[in-house]
Amino acid sequence: MSNLKNSVRLMGHLGQNPEIKHTPNGKKVATFSLATNETYIDSHGQKISETMWHSLVAWGKLADLAERFLSKGFEVCVEGKISNRNYVDKAGTKKYYTEIVLSDILLMNNKDKAKVKG
Repeated sequence: MSNLKNSVRLMGHLGQNPEIKHTPNGKKVATFSLATNETYIDSHGQKISETMWHSLVAWGKLADLAERFLSKGFEVCVEGKISNRNYVDKAGTKKYYTEIVLSDILLMNNKDKAKVKG
């Protein structure tokens, strides 16, 4: 149960092609966004649809998978953990950033569905 303390599962569509980079020590990292949609009926009986955007990070094998198979609009299921970072921008203002560090990616609308664990 210890892995449930910080666990996230999302299903949605990619908002952009993965951006691939390499760290100074040679590790591959892919960053991209995922849109999840929620629909509900408000108190006036109107159907409301809301989109939430999530920043995703994939390392190693998952970054390879993202680079090779993922592109804007693809539907995926992802699993990972929430990571919070902060930094100071050029103006000296402290900025906060939340992202999902992935451990699994499941391709939903690819002919050759693929699942890779990190």
